[in-house]
This record gives sequence, structure tokens and C-alpha cells, in this order.
Amino acid sequence: MNQIKKYNETIFESIKHINEYGNEYWYARELMVVLEYKRWDKFINVIDNAKVACERSNNIIDDHFSQVGKMVEIGSGAKRKQVDYELSRYACYLIVQNADPRKENVALGQTYFMIMYNHS
Repeated sequence: MNQIKKYNETIFESIKHINEYGNEYWYARELMVVLEYKRWDKFINVIDNAKVACERSNNIIDDHFSQVGKMVEIGSGAKRKQVDYELSRYACYLIVQNADPRKENVALGQTYFMIMYNHS
């Protein structure tokens, strides 16, 4: 059980970012990979469901799901803007609650974000 907890912390902590104010956040596209989603269009459905849950729990969506754009290379040196989100811990918690529980890392994320969210 201890090995699972350590792996749990490692995979989610490894993609955690800290902003200039000391607040932690995760990028949706990085979380998507860790949660074993291969396509953004499938993962965005999970994000949309998490936003509904956020709003229904009387939280302000933009406080937890901050849309950002990143410039990414698409070959031959060209770049395009790619949509991403900076997610609060609460947003991540809602995402893993709405994600496919058959995916092993989703189940690990449910435990990680529930325990860590309740202690923050």
C-alpha cells in the first residue's frame, strides 16, 4: 500500500506547478497524459463535466479552470496556439471524479486529490 501512495504522489507531484504567488496548479494537457487519455477531444468532455460540478457546488469556474493558450510547434518550425487550462487542486479533484475509473491512474488520482484536497 505504501508503494501505491508513493507512486501516487510522484506522478501527480511531478506535473504540479507553482505560480509567483505560491499557489499550486496543474496543466490540463499534462494531467490528460498522466490520466491515460490519448485525445484532447475526449478529455475536454471530462473537463466540461467537472466545470458543471464546480458551478453546481457554488464555486466560480474561472477560479479553478483558467484557460490559457500556449504556442506549440507543428512541424517545419511553424507554430500555432493550443488551448490549455491551469487547474486548481479542486479542479483536478473534480476532473478525476468525472474521468473513466477503469483507468488505473484515474483511480490513483481520485485518492491523491481527495486526500490532498481535504488537507489543504
